[in-house]
Amino acid sequence: MSQPILRLALPSPLRRLFDYLPPAGAAHAALKPGVRLRVPFGRRDVVGVLVEVVAHSEVPPDKLRPALDLLDAQPPLPPALFRLCLWTAQYYQHSLGDTLSWALPVLLRQGEPAEARQERFWHAIRDARPEDPRLSRAPRQREALKTILQHPHGVAHALLGQLQLSRDALEPLMQKGLVRVETRRRQQQRDHHGSWLLQAELPLNSEQQAAFNAIRAGLGAFHAFLLAGVTGSGKTEVYLQLIHQVIASGKQALVLIPEINLGPQTLARFAKRFNARIALLHSNVNDRERLDAWLAARDGEADIIIGTRSALFTPMRHPGLIILDEEHDASYKQQEGLRYHARDLAVVRARQEHVPIVLGSATPSLESLHNAHAGRYALLKLTRRAGDAQPPRFMRLDVKSRPLDAGISGPLQQAMAQTLAADQQVLVFLNRRGFAPSLICHDCGWLSQCPRCDARMTLHQRHNELRCHHCGHAERPPRNCPKCNRVDLRPIGAGTERAEERLTTLFPDFPVLRIDRDSTSRKGSMEALLHRINRGEPCVLVGTQMLAKGHHFPRVTLVAILDADGGLFSADFRASERMAQLIVQVAGRAGRAEEPGKVIIQTHLADHPLLVQLTEDGYFAFAAQALSERRAAGLPPFSHLALLRAEAHRPGQAEDFLDQACGHAESLLETLGLEGIELLGPVPAPMERRAGRFRAQLLLQGNARAPLHRLMAAWVPLLEQLPGSRAVRWSLDVDPIDLF
Repeated sequence: MSQPILRLALPSPLRRLFDYLPPAGAAHAALKPGVRLRVPFGRRDVVGVLVEVVAHSEVPPDKLRPALDLLDAQPPLPPALFRLCLWTAQYYQHSLGDTLSWALPVLLRQGEPAEARQERFWHAIRDARPEDPRLSRAPRQREALKTILQHPHGVAHALLGQLQLSRDALEPLMQKGLVRVETRRRQQQRDHHGSWLLQAELPLNSEQQAAFNAIRAGLGAFHAFLLAGVTGSGKTEVYLQLIHQVIASGKQALVLIPEINLGPQTLARFAKRFNARIALLHSNVNDRERLDAWLAARDGEADIIIGTRSALFTPMRHPGLIILDEEHDASYKQQEGLRYHARDLAVVRARQEHVPIVLGSATPSLESLHNAHAGRYALLKLTRRAGDAQPPRFMRLDVKSRPLDAGISGPLQQAMAQTLAADQQVLVFLNRRGFAPSLICHDCGWLSQCPRCDARMTLHQRHNELRCHHCGHAERPPRNCPKCNRVDLRPIGAGTERAEERLTTLFPDFPVLRIDRDSTSRKGSMEALLHRINRGEPCVLVGTQMLAKGHHFPRVTLVAILDADGGLFSADFRASERMAQLIVQVAGRAGRAEEPGKVIIQTHLADHPLLVQLTEDGYFAFAAQALSERRAAGLPPFSHLALLRAEAHRPGQAEDFLDQACGHAESLLETLGLEGIELLGPVPAPMERRAGRFRAQLLLQGNARAPLHRLMAAWVPLLEQLPGSRAVRWSLDVDPIDLF
């Protein structure tokens, strides 16, 4: 009887499976789809995932190589999550092997056992006593035994040092039969005891109660809910009470958040509320901790799983609910490798696992609002703030002809002074890091251009560096102009560093706290800043969009947006949506407690229809207008996009590749009889040169999703065979969120 053929997905960009023979001694019954095997691949060994077992291979029998090891008795990924990976690879036109690698923790990709850590515990035997005559001349052993006896469940080997215990004292005790070593799982499944709540639940207002009742009625089956609540309306309290219902019924809840920096804050809030096992997964968790949390969720030993977009692939033994907070946030879209959108995949997962999903936001994406209007999502609105908090008042401050001091106008300075004098806090929003966006020569007009990108370098004065925020290139600022050799080099514009410096001078009696990627790069720095803010003392917060996401600052009563004009004249059709979301999210930090809040928006276009509508009629009026415009223009969500990007070291190479790709696509459209699909391009990318590479792109736009995906399924294999495909780096982005 001929040997079965194993078809494996390997961590490779190639969109195909690889055939191997079974490893020596492996039982046929053990070769189940989803198990991992170590196999030779080229000159190295890699870990692959078994997709199917077949009887025949197109590879000649003498060319087939045997797998080296079978690594699992059972597949690490549950069947539902394995199916989600298959769906993801197909939808996003990505390598299945690479998709499965995204779904598995790093240590499992490297071949580590898919089981919780084994750890040694030191126990005293039942009749051991410090008075044992054998210890009369061994005081260190006697003291060690006393310490061990104080821990009836044993002392973990890793904690010996903290208890001043040494192996030199414990090993003689083991030889004398007074202590023993037991190896067991570090995290053992335990039954829950007592109440699930450590803290009483807050009373819900009528809108919160209606939303809670609607979602609770949907538990146990797939339903998609869009919880659209104004900032401060108590969406999190609705989440918490829903999670209580889920875990009390023996199920698990998965909570996705957009940013790593929100993780500790969210974890602290959940840990205060619940007597439950909580697992935290994001990229700042080390590989071992991530695997432990992943396995705890898979084995049902974690009741609540909290994480960023990659946590979407965390298995749950008893799935009960998926919550995706700030669903509009662009951070949910992966921009490298597997370009998936966690929001969209979360809905697919919820459907496959027959559980409800809650998408929450004060500023829902136009795609989600469109789905709600079409009846695919149930729309639940929270229109008023929790408690007695009032919505903030908006003021559009026209700064035309006004002198600006580091981007700050005179009326804004007065408003900030009044707020600080009243012992309240001020939040200043400026979505530009660094000291100044560029350095210019006042004599000849030279600008600090990045040598590797079509972009200007930002001056970071604190580190005395010019940095490119696109490719990471950094260099010292020149003392003399490289073009005319004059010395009059001036920083132009204002970033958060410059605003911080000027505000420290303007308000010397109050601390100025800067929150951006530069100031929070050290571990624990964000938590330290938030702790200082939450003490409630008057201060000025200066920061980028990191400040806009989910933070609760009860003492902030004035929010200042220094420059609201950036999104009004962008080539990206989504720019106005993002600008509106950002303004509303930042404004939502004001007046979340008893004190009323005020938002001052500095702009040179105070009468712009978008700003007027947003500040006077609110986000949903803006969204209705924006959806109407998108429908008229045939733009998403009323059409579907895919973007083929290419980049190369030499000018013209990327365009040549895309020209060939476009020709194949046009032929396929005719051959397959597909209609309603447009090919736009190829054209140079908006930033043509980035990190030393020349970039171009080809946009596919379809009226319906199915024909577009049918085209891509036939097209992508041809792209891999194009003569120029190895000279360029190319990627296909399905449902891109930016065209940059």
